[in-house]
Amino acid sequence: MFATLSHKLKLIFSDESLRGRILFLLGALVVFRLLATIPIPGVDMFQLEAFFENNQFFGLLNLFSGGGLANLSIVMLGVGPYITASIIMQLMSIMSPKIKAMYTEEGEAGRQKFTQYARMLTLPLAFVQAFGFLMLLSRQGIVADLSLSAFIVNVTVIAAGSILLMWIGELISEFGIGNGVSVIIFAGIVASLPTTVSQLLFNYDPSQIPMYLAFIAAAILVTAAVVTVTEAERPVPVTYAKQVRGGRTSGGVSTYLPLRVNQAGVIPIIFALSIILFPQMIASFLATSSSSILVAIANGMNAFVQNPWLYSSVYFLLVVGFTYFYTAVTFDPQSISNNLQKSGAFIPGVRPGATTAEYLANIITRITLFGALFLGAIAVLPLVMQGVTGNSAFAIGGTALLIVVSVVLDLVRKTEAQVSIREY
Repeated sequence: MFATLSHKLKLIFSDESLRGRILFLLGALVVFRLLATIPIPGVDMFQLEAFFENNQFFGLLNLFSGGGLANLSIVMLGVGPYITASIIMQLMSIMSPKIKAMYTEEGEAGRQKFTQYARMLTLPLAFVQAFGFLMLLSRQGIVADLSLSAFIVNVTVIAAGSILLMWIGELISEFGIGNGVSVIIFAGIVASLPTTVSQLLFNYDPSQIPMYLAFIAAAILVTAAVVTVTEAERPVPVTYAKQVRGGRTSGGVSTYLPLRVNQAGVIPIIFALSIILFPQMIASFLATSSSSILVAIANGMNAFVQNPWLYSSVYFLLVVGFTYFYTAVTFDPQSISNNLQKSGAFIPGVRPGATTAEYLANIITRITLFGALFLGAIAVLPLVMQGVTGNSAFAIGGTALLIVVSVVLDLVRKTEAQVSIREY
């Protein structure tokens, strides 16, 4: 095992092309982290720190900005607008048969056109989000009152920073290794680890050693479970019919169709968080209102957020529901059935056509139940751990862990693929 690993590492660093991809990836991440340290003018860092401690919604957005939002840097939006644009395009593919056909039936050219539309949609979303953030942060007293010209300049710089990160992410996908947008988010999560570790060390108490050991054991078990479920597949056997053409026989091969248990990835958690944390954002606007009715509504929203059992239960149900919804968006049994039939393939014991589509739909419904329940449990686990221990540094699970595991597995797979190509 160690001999194989050393051989692969030697091949990675000895191959000029592969070494160049790795160095390009590292260089792009260094540029990203440097950009994330450049703040916009007029920021009150003490107010900013207190604001993030009391607002989970912006904590989520900070995660997808790669940590840039916590510093109010010029890349504070991160790749959030691009992710939002991609989700909107995927939802539009449900409502528009033309967009769906472009993505599923036109091959690589159609997918490139789909991606181009997502890029174009990112630009107005970046300006809208930059404007909204600056207005909200100005009301909270975190950003100093700006003149109209300074406000416009800041909005333009923030939107341009998001577009720049989107471009860096696409460069990583093309000239580096892995999905560039995911790698940028991953880098921001990893960059926050030293702060979390320092909090644990600063608050170190010898009497809490059993709790520290239990936390380490739980972290290992949860990570192993996330890796297992992320990689879990339900293989559906597929056989290609034999075809005789000009005296030559082709087909007759048996293979399988892998159906992932976690078909939706982290998107359901993002959807659920966006909805359940939206009342906090509304409450922050209504709390300063002069109307007693609006203030009462804001207090009711805050009471919901501060009730951990109700909050966690609604959060769990939303994650489960959105897992089914997003799986229905991205997995089309009818399309897969048609593609199998066109290529002369069939599932043994199942008639081609509508019967195959129904068979695949039943399988994906059953395995999605397990994936949805697991995603819901991982989503609420940080809230449970924080409630049990009373320390936010002991939070395990959530979106960050899923993203880190997914990106690491993707990088390992793509690196091994590059190594295999060079070995052959």
